[in-house]
Parts: sequence; structure tokens; C-alpha cells
Amino acid sequence: MSTIYDDRLPQQSSRLRLALWAFAGLLLLIPAVAMQFTPEVNWGKEDFLAAAVLLGGAGLGIELAVRLIRSRRVMMLAIAGVLAVLLLVWAELAVGIFS
Repeated sequence: MSTIYDDRLPQQSSRLRLALWAFAGLLLLIPAVAMQFTPEVNWGKEDFLAAAVLLGGAGLGIELAVRLIRSRRVMMLAIAGVLAVLLLVWAELAVGIFS
């Protein structure tokens, strides 16, 4: 099975995947830490849940693209599509650019 991690050993690719998922988790900590220092960042539970669903969905979409798509070019297009959808939904939830 061809993946984006072909040139790496299996152990290295699992470390890379773990690092990317850890990065997604750290992104959720940024507003939590910011809330401790400024009243301008005021997230509720639903905001953290929405961010977790967005990041988790994007992560799963990228994981599926890497695991299931054999063509490197198509895989990169699929990953770009997942990231584009993530950014569009995020922008809509943040400021309502489409409404």
C-alpha cells in the first residue's frame, strides 16, 4: 500500500502521525491558555467541541486520504480539499462570511 510516508520506516511514520495529532490537540489548548490571560478570548464548551470536531474531522479526512489513495497527486489534491473545507467552515463559524 502506497502512502505519503513511503520513504520512511513504519516506526517513523507512526511518530509523524502521532506528532500531527498532538499538534491538533495543542491547537485546542491555545484558546484555553489565552482565556487565562485576556477577557477577549471567551470560549464556551460548545466552542471547544466545535473546534475538536473540525480538527478531528480534518485529521480523519487526511488519514483516509493517505491510507486509501495510491496516486500521490490525487492524495495531495484530496488533502488540499480537506484543508479548504476546514478553513471555509472555520471562517463561516467565526465570522459568518457566507451569510
